[in-house]
Amino acid sequence: MDTSSKENIQFFCKNSVQPVGRPSFKTEYPSSEGKQSCCGELKVFLGGLSFVYFAKALAEGYLKSTITQIERRFDISSSLVGVIDGSFEIGNLLVITFVSYFGAKLHRPRIIGAGCLIMGMGTLLIAMPQFFMEQYRYEKYSPFSNSTLSISPCLLESSSQLPVSVVGKSQSKISDECDVDASSSMWVYVFLGNLLRGLGETPIQPLGIAYLDDFASEDSAAFYIGCVQTVAIIGPIFGFLLGSLCAKLYVDIGFVDLDHVTITPKDPQWVGAWWLGYLIAGIISLLAAVPFWCLPKSLPRPQSREDSNSSEKSKFITDDHIKYQTHAEEKGKIMEMARDFVPSLRSLFGNPVYFLYLCASTVQFNSLFGMVTYKPKYIEQQYGQSSSKANFVIGLINIPAVALGIFSGGVVMKKFRLSLCGAAKLYLGSSVFGYLLFLSLFALGCENSDVAGLTVSYQGTKPVSHQERALFSNCNSRCKCSETKWEPMCGDNGITYASACFAGCQTSNMSGKDIIFYNCTCVGTAASKSGNFSGVVGRCQKDNGCSKMFLYFLVISVITSYTLSLGGIPGYILLLRCIKPQLKSFALGIYTLAIRVLAGIPAPVYFGVLIDTSCLKWGFKRCGSRGSCRLYDSYAFRYIYLGLTMILGTLSIFLSTAVLLTLKKNCVSKRRSFINKRDRTMVSTRFRKENCATSDHLLHPSYWPGKETRL
Repeated sequence: MDTSSKENIQFFCKNSVQPVGRPSFKTEYPSSEGKQSCCGELKVFLGGLSFVYFAKALAEGYLKSTITQIERRFDISSSLVGVIDGSFEIGNLLVITFVSYFGAKLHRPRIIGAGCLIMGMGTLLIAMPQFFMEQYRYEKYSPFSNSTLSISPCLLESSSQLPVSVVGKSQSKISDECDVDASSSMWVYVFLGNLLRGLGETPIQPLGIAYLDDFASEDSAAFYIGCVQTVAIIGPIFGFLLGSLCAKLYVDIGFVDLDHVTITPKDPQWVGAWWLGYLIAGIISLLAAVPFWCLPKSLPRPQSREDSNSSEKSKFITDDHIKYQTHAEEKGKIMEMARDFVPSLRSLFGNPVYFLYLCASTVQFNSLFGMVTYKPKYIEQQYGQSSSKANFVIGLINIPAVALGIFSGGVVMKKFRLSLCGAAKLYLGSSVFGYLLFLSLFALGCENSDVAGLTVSYQGTKPVSHQERALFSNCNSRCKCSETKWEPMCGDNGITYASACFAGCQTSNMSGKDIIFYNCTCVGTAASKSGNFSGVVGRCQKDNGCSKMFLYFLVISVITSYTLSLGGIPGYILLLRCIKPQLKSFALGIYTLAIRVLAGIPAPVYFGVLIDTSCLKWGFKRCGSRGSCRLYDSYAFRYIYLGLTMILGTLSIFLSTAVLLTLKKNCVSKRRSFINKRDRTMVSTRFRKENCATSDHLLHPSYWPGKETRL
């Protein structure tokens, strides 16, 4: 071999480098140790992200389970509780856009770890008002002295039964209570704590999901995301079960003597130890931050993802191919990234599939957020169940169905290798069948409780209209009763009275913690028998038919939850595959931002405002301002709660149909352009072959002009 040939070979070997982002020959066939290291780090990230999802979902589920507890403890309306619940999304709104865009170019695991620390501190802040507020006081009839002095609940106009000392004490007590009433404004700390939770939760979803999708194979990405979402659903299970346990404990447990508490968890005024679960959830969130400080900024991309030039993602995106650089190779400055912000945003909203899916998800999450937030309250008011039982049922029966549905969606996507159109069909089908099943819940309601003067007349014979509602009647006209008090008493005729005074009871007797009232004139008016008309403290239980309806409600609710959640993972994959790879984190951030702002913040508020319109009896605070609702109209509550959910769900179905039609249209146009391009390629190839044949014919040595003519 001569010298020039050797030099050429050496020059070729020196310049045979791999392109940027492509592995060298050595990395193309990595050792088993390198594979195990990369796989191990990805599994650690998957486990850490799953635990973070569990922690944040635990706190969120526990918050939903304590909605009615917070409402009673701070004596506020449902609409104000909705504002507190929406403060989580307000925290997301403040930083989600910048975290999802700039965070994708920084150290994503450490940003997630910092978010967990903030989220844990916010959760602990929610529980702080309990340690600074006065002890909980509930409206309950109690004698002014020991059992030796029995004072009539019905204070007759013609007699003054109260001793002077008692009157003086009650008047001075009112002024003292007004001074202390300012502690009810401490719900602001709950608002701020939940706001801080939202700030800390911001980077978890957009950065965590995108990190998984970047460094996992295409076949495993859907399965991994399904695992994370499934673990995230397990979190609310424990959250609601923890809420059920804490709801059985009295709110001031450890601060008061429980022997002096005269109400039970079945009483509508009962408030459980709502603050205890937030301490537990806060500590778990702090522990979840630990593994993310030990993970690298990026991982080696799978070989299958590097070599897949004809993947469905690249087929669907019609823009020119832009090489996706790994985060380790990116050295752009902050100003350069900021200049790309507006074009990236324009590119996202210019994608019709992404925009329509964003609208459909926003409307559907409006219905889901409102439904989930007030579901425990709906079960309590509609079916007469306690807060503890409502939370237990939701946590043990309803949420596992959601977890199973999300996991099933991920398995279906992986097993059948569904295309984008297939994912859109599964997403749409689950919504259609889910909301059709939801329609049947309208028939599974209970009638109003019989409350004298509010739902039935004092004779107990007919319902009363809105104009006829009046707590005073002939049987209690001589009693000095306060309309602001709500101290329910159940008469032996099965009718509930706003208080023993409104029942016209003349005497009372205290036996342990139970108070029994006798000689109740209004009970005798509605009773069909004669005797010593009496009553006991508390509301009357609903009839047996309502318990049966509650079982039917649980069955339909479980099936509906499974069906609706079946489309969760297909929707996520649709979101990830319809955009450019370098905009993935940004697209997830904008998606999260839209869900938080347009669904998470307003849905609990306007659901709560409309639910407040069905209130029949409002409570009042010590200084006369309106407090929380004591009694709801079951019919109005049911139609508002279910009807609003159904209207929003139907609108989301129409938008999901538009997503599927747009996908099909793009697929058809893509196929046509491919066929036309193929035909043009075939024609040009045939033309080139003919030209080549002609040229060869002219250049043949035995050919000269005029040869055919001469022959």
